Amino acid sequence: MAGRLKFSATPVVCKDTPIGYLFAMKISNPPPDRSTARGYLDGQMLIAMPAMSDERFARSLIYVCAHSSEGAMGIVVNQPAQNIRFPDLLVQLEVIPASERIELPRQAEGVTVLKGGPVETGRGFVLHSADFIIENSTLPIDEGICLTATLDILKAIAHGNGPMSAVLALGYAGWAPGQLEEEIQQNGWLHCAADSELIFGRDTDAKYERALRKIGIDLGMLSSESGHA
Repeated sequence: MAGRLKFSATPVVCKDTPIGYLFAMKISNPPPDRSTARGYLDGQMLIAMPAMSDERFARSLIYVCAHSSEGAMGIVVNQPAQNIRFPDLLVQLEVIPASERIELPRQAEGVTVLKGGPVETGRGFVLHSADFIIENSTLPIDEGICLTATLDILKAIAHGNGPMSAVLALGYAGWAPGQLEEEIQQNGWLHCAADSELIFGRDTDAKYERALRKIGIDLGMLSSESGHA
């Protein structure tokens, strides 16, 4: 793996960092409820249409972590990082010594490493269940899903004290103000409700079609001219 994966050693609240920016977006745009009347998709899944022109997002499924008038940020959850294992990253980041790699708890062995998106691919983000919270570092998103980007969560997972469910994403997907809305209007994306299997499921190959089935669409019948969900 080229370069060195970045995780913050301390709580990240600076707006100059991705997770800090998300905190700022959430604080400045607190969701009054989860109704579709809000017009924002944080906590939802984006499903790439077959005609997606950006090859980086072909057949991608993205969990939207934040969406507001200031833009959007999400994590691709169905593109595993090739030849990168979570235990190896723990050693690289000096969370554990190499000698402890074979003694990791089952929880740590089961963490999938994903290509989270094309932005800041050297930075790591952990999407996880809400049974683990680090004050000033964990961003609650929706329906029991959280995002944390500090070393503390990796240490907790390595020692069997972390969240019940987690995936590690390298990088993220980002949109400028109004960009995601425009892409949706141009038939770039569908969307559906998120669930734990779509986010944390080990079978990444099956996630795309499963998400389409949630909104009643058969991939074999979906054309590039399909309308919006």
